[in-house]
Amino acid sequence: MPRRPGRLPGVSMAGFRQLAPADMDIAMVAHPSVTLFVDLSDGGSFVHDAHGRRECGSTVVGLVPGDLLLGGRAAGGIECLQIRLSPVLAGAVFGASSDLSGTAVSLEDVWGPDAGRTEERLRAATSWDERFTIATDALCRRMSVRPSLDPEIAAAWRLMLTSRGQVRVDSLANEVGWSRKRLWSRFRSQIGLTPKHAARLVRFDRAAHLLAAGNAAAQVAATSGYADQAHLHREVKAFTGATPTAVAAAPWLAIDDVAWPTSSPDLTPSTSPIHQVPPKC
Repeated sequence: MPRRPGRLPGVSMAGFRQLAPADMDIAMVAHPSVTLFVDLSDGGSFVHDAHGRRECGSTVVGLVPGDLLLGGRAAGGIECLQIRLSPVLAGAVFGASSDLSGTAVSLEDVWGPDAGRTEERLRAATSWDERFTIATDALCRRMSVRPSLDPEIAAAWRLMLTSRGQVRVDSLANEVGWSRKRLWSRFRSQIGLTPKHAARLVRFDRAAHLLAAGNAAAQVAATSGYADQAHLHREVKAFTGATPTAVAAAPWLAIDDVAWPTSSPDLTPSTSPIHQVPPKC
């Protein structure tokens, strides 16, 4: 469905339903956001598997999670609410997001006791619009009582996005009025990655979606700011463990096409997103 304007930049939501019988395991492709998966399935059938550790239920996935599989097997089907938060906003919701980088943890571990209550309200809701409203209210409540990240960090992140990851750390430091050393230290402590690593992630995300849209690797490398096709290959391998050809066919990017249609046009989804809307506080 079409986007609707919101007053909380950096958040997007989508509802997913895999009808019975459900039997799937999808590798998650690294994305420049902290991702929440709220399990709404009957019997808690949603599963994440990272680094050989397999758990069920609602999950928070940090930046660059590594070898993460999401899915499940359940006679009643799988249903979940997916929320993407920019790392700047995630810092305001969860505190410094450095503790989440490279991990996938249960929602309760980072949200606290309110996670269970919010999940119960989401399960009881009778429509996806109602679920989006409940989730938005919960996010806004947390943001109202937690300190925000440094405005310089937020500005540096925005510059990374607008440049599509093609920006030097020295330029970022100059733009926000900090020394390179201070930016490096504060960015890593609040976002969870160094500025250079974060810019690489943003650049990779664009390249991954260009590959998924059917563009040739050489063209993607040139468009995305890589030195050559070999450089693109190394970066894709570093973020996914796979080749550019394999990433181009990743079901996860096909899901993006439906939930976030501006990401990668002309792809065929492998699951069924219900709706997507930026929240309003």
